[in-house]
Amino acid sequence: MADDAQATDDGEEPTPAFRRLPEDERTDSEADSDADVPEDVREYARFSKIDGATYDRANEFLRDRTYITAREWAMARLCADFRTETGVEMTKIGENLPELVPFMTDTYSPQAVNQARSSFDEKVRKAGATFLYGAMCDFYTAEELDDLMYEITEVAKFLLEVEGVELTVDEELEAEERISSVMREVRESSAALRHDELACPNCGHEMHATEDGTDADIAADAADD
Repeated sequence: MADDAQATDDGEEPTPAFRRLPEDERTDSEADSDADVPEDVREYARFSKIDGATYDRANEFLRDRTYITAREWAMARLCADFRTETGVEMTKIGENLPELVPFMTDTYSPQAVNQARSSFDEKVRKAGATFLYGAMCDFYTAEELDDLMYEITEVAKFLLEVEGVELTVDEELEAEERISSVMREVRESSAALRHDELACPNCGHEMHATEDGTDADIAADAADD
């Protein structure tokens, strides 16, 4: 999977997920087969940058960096893209899976599609709770949290780029700054939450948090000095 990204960086054009032959070059059987595929499926090219990649390669990349599998990633993306006013078109997704995602070779039942999406949702909730606790519990300094967020953001951006999202340098920098700003607020708010109206376990001194999360009495003493 990383090789596919490298090929794109080196200037090689990614192989399109759907490469339709001109009408005069297609056989009758190919034309009939193409007609059986819904138009929105034929035009879907979300995963075209990794056309030719195997499921194992995609899965290995994801498992090394995230909690999700390639199957869960693909289903979550497809369920978001094929959502209508009445719900997700799970039958269409399952029946046309090999045409929609290059590394998926088998069709899926609607139940299997829903199961994979539910598994993705559950892992996002658990990973989110784990990360947020780590950010709130004061295990990391502000600098360490910034470094952690940078690594996480790089992986997320790569997956978005694989899906065909094109980000300019300015857009990337703006997104990184907004994420860093939010995490700073999380850290400061969690400090206030941990220390607001708490008593020191050693001396019984009651600590009252300031807006930046520090003890008000300590801040006052520092100001006097």
